[in-house]
Amino acid sequence: MTVKTIAIDAMGGDHAPQAIIEGVNQALAEFSDFDVILYGDEDKIKPHLTATERVSIVHTTEKIFSEDEPVKAIRKKKNASMVLAAQAVKEGKADAMLSAGNSGALLAAGVFIVGRIKGIDRPGFLSTLPTVDGQGFDMMDLGANAENTARHLDQYATLGSFYAKHVRGLAKPRVGLLNNGTESSKGAPLQQDAFGLLSENPDIHFIGNIEARELLNGVADVVVTDGFTGNAVLKTMEGTGATILSSLKTAILNGGWKAKLGALLLKDSLKGLQAQMDYSNFGGAVLFGLKAPVVKSHGSSQAKDIYTTINQIRRMLEADVVAKSIEAFSHKEK
Repeated sequence: MTVKTIAIDAMGGDHAPQAIIEGVNQALAEFSDFDVILYGDEDKIKPHLTATERVSIVHTTEKIFSEDEPVKAIRKKKNASMVLAAQAVKEGKADAMLSAGNSGALLAAGVFIVGRIKGIDRPGFLSTLPTVDGQGFDMMDLGANAENTARHLDQYATLGSFYAKHVRGLAKPRVGLLNNGTESSKGAPLQQDAFGLLSENPDIHFIGNIEARELLNGVADVVVTDGFTGNAVLKTMEGTGATILSSLKTAILNGGWKAKLGALLLKDSLKGLQAQMDYSNFGGAVLFGLKAPVVKSHGSSQAKDIYTTINQIRRMLEADVVAKSIEAFSHKEK
Protein backbone atom coordinates (compact mmCIF):
# COMPACT_ATOMS: atom_id res chain seq x y z
CA MET A 1 0.00 0.00 0.00
CA THR A 2 1.39 3.39 -1.06
CA VAL A 3 0.94 6.04 1.61
CA LYS A 4 0.04 9.45 0.23
CA THR A 5 0.46 12.82 1.94
CA ILE A 6 -2.21 15.50 2.18
CA ALA A 7 -1.21 19.11 2.94
CA ILE A 8 -3.93 20.85 4.95
CA ASP A 9 -4.42 24.56 5.58
CA ALA A 10 -5.35 24.34 9.25
CA MET A 11 -6.20 28.03 9.56
CA GLY A 12 -8.74 28.39 6.72
CA GLY A 13 -12.48 28.52 7.37
CA ASP A 14 -14.91 29.96 9.91
CA HIS A 15 -14.24 27.30 12.54
CA ALA A 16 -10.50 26.85 12.10
CA PRO A 17 -8.41 25.39 13.47
CA GLN A 18 -10.67 23.32 15.78
CA ALA A 19 -13.06 21.93 13.15
CA ILE A 20 -10.20 21.25 10.75
CA ILE A 21 -8.15 19.34 13.32
CA GLU A 22 -11.12 17.36 14.66
CA GLY A 23 -11.90 16.23 11.11
CA VAL A 24 -8.24 15.24 10.64
CA ASN A 25 -8.36 13.25 13.89
CA GLN A 26 -11.39 11.30 12.68
CA ALA A 27 -9.89 10.56 9.27
CA LEU A 28 -6.53 9.45 10.64
CA ALA A 29 -8.30 7.12 13.08
CA GLU A 30 -10.30 5.45 10.31
CA PHE A 31 -7.95 5.34 7.32
CA SER A 32 -4.33 4.18 7.28
CA ASP A 33 -3.28 5.02 3.72
CA PHE A 34 -2.34 8.68 4.08
CA ASP A 35 -0.25 11.09 6.15
CA VAL A 36 -1.06 14.70 6.95
CA ILE A 37 0.99 17.87 7.10
CA LEU A 38 -0.84 20.64 8.95
CA TYR A 39 0.09 24.24 8.17
CA GLY A 40 -0.77 26.85 10.79
CA ASP A 41 -0.25 28.16 14.29
CA GLU A 42 1.12 25.24 16.31
CA ASP A 43 -0.07 26.70 19.62
CA LYS A 44 -3.64 26.80 18.32
CA ILE A 45 -3.48 23.43 16.56
CA LYS A 46 -1.99 21.22 19.28
CA PRO A 47 -4.82 21.54 21.87
CA HIS A 48 -7.23 19.92 19.36
CA LEU A 49 -4.89 17.32 17.88
CA THR A 50 -5.37 13.85 19.39
CA ALA A 51 -3.67 11.90 16.59
CA THR A 52 -0.02 11.23 17.40
CA GLU A 53 1.11 9.30 14.33
CA ARG A 54 1.19 10.12 10.60
CA VAL A 55 0.70 13.82 11.26
CA SER A 56 3.16 16.71 11.42
CA ILE A 57 2.83 20.47 11.89
CA VAL A 58 4.58 23.22 9.95
CA HIS A 59 4.28 26.27 12.17
CA THR A 60 3.26 29.64 10.75
CA THR A 61 1.22 32.48 12.19
CA GLU A 62 0.53 34.07 8.81
CA LYS A 63 -2.82 33.34 7.19
CA ILE A 64 -5.03 34.55 4.38
CA PHE A 65 -8.30 36.13 5.48
CA SER A 66 -11.64 36.01 3.66
CA GLU A 67 -11.47 39.74 2.91
CA ASP A 68 -7.95 39.59 1.41
CA GLU A 69 -7.58 40.26 -2.32
CA PRO A 70 -6.76 36.75 -3.61
CA VAL A 71 -3.85 37.22 -6.03
CA LYS A 72 -2.21 39.95 -3.95
CA ALA A 73 -2.45 37.78 -0.82
CA ILE A 74 -0.84 34.79 -2.53
CA ARG A 75 2.04 36.93 -3.79
CA LYS A 76 2.67 38.91 -0.60
CA LYS A 77 1.91 36.38 2.16
CA LYS A 78 4.60 33.84 1.29
CA ASN A 79 4.36 32.15 4.70
CA ALA A 80 0.56 31.94 4.85
CA SER A 81 -0.73 28.48 5.75
CA MET A 82 -2.53 28.13 2.40
CA VAL A 83 0.52 29.21 0.40
CA LEU A 84 2.85 26.82 2.25
CA ALA A 85 0.42 23.92 1.68
CA ALA A 86 0.29 24.67 -2.05
CA GLN A 87 4.08 24.99 -2.16
CA ALA A 88 4.39 21.55 -0.55
CA VAL A 89 2.33 20.06 -3.39
CA LYS A 90 4.41 21.85 -6.01
CA GLU A 91 7.65 20.58 -4.44
CA GLY A 92 6.40 17.00 -4.15
CA LYS A 93 6.30 16.98 -0.36
CA ALA A 94 2.54 16.38 -0.53
CA ASP A 95 0.30 14.73 -3.11
CA ALA A 96 -2.79 16.90 -2.57
CA MET A 97 -4.03 19.85 -0.53
CA LEU A 98 -7.19 20.87 1.31
CA SER A 99 -8.35 24.28 2.49
CA ALA A 100 -11.59 25.75 3.79
CA GLY A 101 -10.23 29.27 3.33
CA ASN A 102 -10.60 32.09 0.79
CA SER A 103 -11.86 30.53 -2.49
CA GLY A 104 -10.26 33.12 -4.73
CA ALA A 105 -6.91 32.78 -2.96
CA LEU A 106 -7.06 28.99 -3.27
CA LEU A 107 -7.77 29.36 -6.99
CA ALA A 108 -4.76 31.69 -7.31
CA ALA A 109 -2.55 29.33 -5.29
CA GLY A 110 -3.68 26.42 -7.43
CA VAL A 111 -3.00 28.15 -10.74
CA PHE A 112 0.18 30.07 -9.85
CA ILE A 113 1.84 27.59 -7.47
CA VAL A 114 0.54 24.07 -8.17
CA GLY A 115 0.09 24.78 -11.88
CA ARG A 116 -2.40 23.92 -14.64
CA ILE A 117 -2.55 20.71 -16.62
CA LYS A 118 -1.23 21.36 -20.12
CA GLY A 119 -4.23 21.70 -22.39
CA ILE A 120 -6.54 23.12 -19.70
CA ASP A 121 -7.24 26.80 -20.28
CA ARG A 122 -8.97 27.56 -16.97
CA PRO A 123 -9.38 25.17 -14.02
CA GLY A 124 -12.88 25.11 -12.55
CA PHE A 125 -14.61 24.03 -9.37
CA LEU A 126 -16.29 20.61 -9.49
CA SER A 127 -18.61 19.34 -6.77
CA THR A 128 -20.81 16.30 -6.42
CA LEU A 129 -24.34 17.49 -5.64
CA PRO A 130 -27.29 15.45 -4.32
CA THR A 131 -30.15 13.86 -6.26
CA VAL A 132 -33.38 12.30 -4.99
CA ASP A 133 -32.09 8.79 -5.72
CA GLY A 134 -28.97 9.38 -3.60
CA GLN A 135 -26.53 8.92 -6.50
CA GLY A 136 -25.65 12.58 -6.99
CA PHE A 137 -24.20 14.36 -10.03
CA ASP A 138 -20.96 16.20 -10.73
CA MET A 139 -21.22 19.83 -11.78
CA MET A 140 -18.55 22.13 -13.18
CA ASP A 141 -17.79 25.09 -13.10
CA LEU A 142 -19.25 26.23 -9.79
CA GLY A 143 -17.66 29.66 -9.62
CA ALA A 144 -13.94 29.57 -10.26
CA ASN A 145 -14.58 31.68 -13.38
CA ALA A 146 -17.13 34.44 -13.91
CA GLU A 147 -16.94 33.96 -17.68
CA ASN A 148 -16.19 30.92 -19.81
CA THR A 149 -15.86 29.99 -23.46
CA ALA A 150 -17.34 26.99 -25.23
CA ARG A 151 -13.85 25.45 -25.25
CA HIS A 152 -13.72 25.70 -21.46
CA LEU A 153 -17.05 23.90 -21.15
CA ASP A 154 -15.83 21.17 -23.49
CA GLN A 155 -12.77 20.69 -21.27
CA TYR A 156 -14.96 20.60 -18.15
CA ALA A 157 -17.05 17.85 -19.74
CA THR A 158 -13.94 15.70 -20.22
CA LEU A 159 -12.66 16.41 -16.70
CA GLY A 160 -16.07 15.77 -15.15
CA SER A 161 -16.37 12.47 -17.01
CA PHE A 162 -12.96 11.41 -15.74
CA TYR A 163 -13.99 12.22 -12.17
CA ALA A 164 -17.34 10.44 -12.44
CA LYS A 165 -15.72 7.39 -14.02
CA HIS A 166 -12.59 6.97 -11.91
CA VAL A 167 -13.61 8.44 -8.53
CA ARG A 168 -17.34 7.67 -8.43
CA GLY A 169 -17.12 4.42 -10.40
CA LEU A 170 -19.60 5.19 -13.20
CA ALA A 171 -18.80 3.17 -16.30
CA LYS A 172 -20.38 5.57 -18.84
CA PRO A 173 -21.24 8.92 -17.23
CA ARG A 174 -24.00 10.87 -18.95
CA VAL A 175 -22.90 14.43 -19.67
CA GLY A 176 -25.49 17.19 -19.96
CA LEU A 177 -25.13 20.87 -20.90
CA LEU A 178 -27.16 23.15 -18.62
CA ASN A 179 -29.41 25.27 -20.81
CA ASN A 180 -32.79 27.03 -20.89
CA GLY A 181 -34.33 24.24 -22.93
CA THR A 182 -33.54 20.77 -24.24
CA GLU A 183 -33.61 21.58 -27.96
CA SER A 184 -30.21 21.75 -29.64
CA SER A 185 -30.93 25.29 -30.88
CA LYS A 186 -31.53 26.68 -27.37
CA GLY A 187 -29.31 29.08 -25.45
CA ALA A 188 -27.02 32.01 -26.03
CA PRO A 189 -23.99 31.72 -28.36
CA LEU A 190 -21.93 30.20 -25.52
CA GLN A 191 -24.35 27.30 -25.06
CA GLN A 192 -24.88 26.83 -28.81
CA ASP A 193 -21.15 26.72 -29.49
CA ALA A 194 -20.57 24.41 -26.52
CA PHE A 195 -23.31 22.07 -27.77
CA GLY A 196 -21.43 21.65 -31.04
CA LEU A 197 -18.11 20.90 -29.33
CA LEU A 198 -19.66 18.48 -26.83
CA SER A 199 -21.47 16.63 -29.60
CA GLU A 200 -18.12 15.95 -31.28
CA ASN A 201 -16.13 15.13 -28.12
CA PRO A 202 -15.14 11.42 -28.36
CA ASP A 203 -14.15 11.22 -24.67
CA ILE A 204 -17.64 11.78 -23.26
CA HIS A 205 -21.17 10.38 -23.48
CA PHE A 206 -23.07 13.58 -24.29
CA ILE A 207 -26.84 13.41 -23.84
CA GLY A 208 -27.63 16.98 -24.92
CA ASN A 209 -29.12 20.01 -23.19
CA ILE A 210 -30.72 19.69 -19.77
CA GLU A 211 -32.80 22.10 -17.71
CA ALA A 212 -32.13 23.18 -14.14
CA ARG A 213 -35.47 21.84 -12.90
CA GLU A 214 -34.32 18.29 -13.70
CA LEU A 215 -30.96 18.40 -11.89
CA LEU A 216 -32.15 16.85 -8.63
CA ASN A 217 -33.94 14.07 -10.54
CA GLY A 218 -30.63 12.65 -11.75
CA VAL A 219 -31.07 13.59 -15.42
CA ALA A 220 -27.28 13.51 -15.91
CA ASP A 221 -24.18 12.26 -14.10
CA VAL A 222 -22.04 15.24 -15.16
CA VAL A 223 -23.41 18.74 -15.75
CA VAL A 224 -21.33 21.45 -17.41
CA THR A 225 -21.98 25.18 -17.32
CA ASP A 226 -20.17 28.49 -16.99
CA GLY A 227 -18.91 29.51 -13.54
CA PHE A 228 -21.39 32.36 -13.04
CA THR A 229 -24.40 30.16 -13.76
CA GLY A 230 -22.99 27.22 -11.83
CA ASN A 231 -22.39 29.28 -8.71
CA ALA A 232 -25.89 30.77 -8.92
CA VAL A 233 -27.42 27.27 -9.26
CA LEU A 234 -25.36 25.96 -6.33
CA LYS A 235 -26.40 28.80 -4.01
CA THR A 236 -30.02 28.49 -5.12
CA MET A 237 -29.97 24.79 -4.22
CA GLU A 238 -28.35 25.50 -0.84
CA GLY A 239 -30.82 28.30 -0.07
CA THR A 240 -33.86 26.35 -1.21
CA GLY A 241 -32.91 23.32 0.88
CA ALA A 242 -32.33 25.42 3.99
CA THR A 243 -35.60 27.32 3.47
CA ILE A 244 -37.66 24.16 3.03
CA LEU A 245 -36.24 22.63 6.21
CA SER A 246 -36.80 25.86 8.13
CA SER A 247 -40.38 26.19 6.84
CA LEU A 248 -41.13 22.57 7.70
CA LYS A 249 -39.82 23.05 11.23
CA THR A 250 -41.92 26.20 11.67
CA ALA A 251 -45.02 24.43 10.35
CA ILE A 252 -44.52 21.59 12.84
CA LEU A 253 -43.94 23.92 15.79
CA ASN A 254 -47.01 26.01 14.94
CA GLY A 255 -49.22 23.13 13.84
CA GLY A 256 -50.40 21.93 17.22
CA TRP A 257 -50.22 18.45 18.71
CA LYS A 258 -51.24 16.66 15.51
CA ALA A 259 -48.33 18.17 13.58
CA LYS A 260 -45.91 17.34 16.40
CA LEU A 261 -47.17 13.76 16.56
CA GLY A 262 -46.81 13.39 12.81
CA ALA A 263 -43.28 14.77 12.97
CA LEU A 264 -42.43 12.29 15.72
CA LEU A 265 -43.69 9.39 13.62
CA LEU A 266 -41.76 10.64 10.59
CA LYS A 267 -38.61 11.57 12.52
CA ASP A 268 -36.38 8.85 11.06
CA SER A 269 -37.67 9.39 7.52
CA LEU A 270 -37.11 13.15 7.74
CA LYS A 271 -33.58 12.66 9.05
CA GLY A 272 -32.87 10.25 6.21
CA LEU A 273 -34.17 12.76 3.67
CA GLN A 274 -32.06 15.53 5.17
CA ALA A 275 -28.93 13.35 5.02
CA GLN A 276 -29.71 12.25 1.45
CA MET A 277 -29.95 15.84 0.23
CA ASP A 278 -26.93 17.13 2.19
CA TYR A 279 -24.30 18.06 -0.41
CA SER A 280 -21.54 18.07 2.24
CA ASN A 281 -21.78 14.27 2.40
CA PHE A 282 -20.07 14.15 -1.01
CA GLY A 283 -17.00 16.16 0.04
CA GLY A 284 -15.58 19.48 -1.09
CA ALA A 285 -15.20 21.34 -4.37
CA VAL A 286 -12.31 20.05 -6.48
CA LEU A 287 -10.31 22.73 -8.29
CA PHE A 288 -10.05 20.51 -11.33
CA GLY A 289 -7.55 21.09 -14.10
CA LEU A 290 -4.45 21.37 -11.90
CA LYS A 291 -1.41 19.09 -11.73
CA ALA A 292 -2.51 17.70 -8.33
CA PRO A 293 -5.76 17.46 -6.35
CA VAL A 294 -6.60 20.80 -4.71
CA VAL A 295 -9.90 20.67 -2.83
CA LYS A 296 -11.93 23.47 -1.26
CA SER A 297 -14.08 22.61 1.74
CA HIS A 298 -16.95 24.94 2.62
CA GLY A 299 -15.97 27.99 4.67
CA SER A 300 -18.41 26.95 7.40
CA SER A 301 -17.11 23.37 7.47
CA GLN A 302 -17.39 21.39 10.68
CA ALA A 303 -15.34 18.31 11.59
CA LYS A 304 -17.63 15.95 9.65
CA ASP A 305 -17.17 18.01 6.46
CA ILE A 306 -13.37 17.92 6.77
CA TYR A 307 -13.44 14.17 7.40
CA THR A 308 -15.63 13.63 4.31
CA THR A 309 -13.39 15.83 2.16
CA ILE A 310 -10.25 13.97 3.27
CA ASN A 311 -11.94 10.72 2.28
CA GLN A 312 -12.80 12.27 -1.10
CA ILE A 313 -9.14 13.23 -1.61
CA ARG A 314 -8.10 9.68 -0.67
CA ARG A 315 -10.33 8.31 -3.42
CA MET A 316 -8.98 10.80 -5.94
CA LEU A 317 -5.41 9.80 -5.13
CA GLU A 318 -6.24 6.10 -5.21
CA ALA A 319 -7.91 6.49 -8.62
CA ASP A 320 -4.97 8.60 -9.87
CA VAL A 321 -7.53 10.73 -11.67
CA VAL A 322 -5.23 13.73 -12.15
CA ALA A 323 -2.51 11.67 -13.87
CA LYS A 324 -5.15 10.10 -16.12
CA SER A 325 -6.47 13.58 -16.97
CA ILE A 326 -2.95 14.80 -17.78
CA GLU A 327 -2.44 11.84 -20.12
CA ALA A 328 -5.78 12.42 -21.83
CA PHE A 329 -5.14 16.10 -22.48
CA SER A 330 -1.60 15.42 -23.68
CA HIS A 331 -3.12 13.33 -26.46
CA LYS A 332 -5.59 16.11 -27.29
CA GLU A 333 -2.73 18.58 -27.69
CA LYS A 334 -0.88 16.42 -30.22
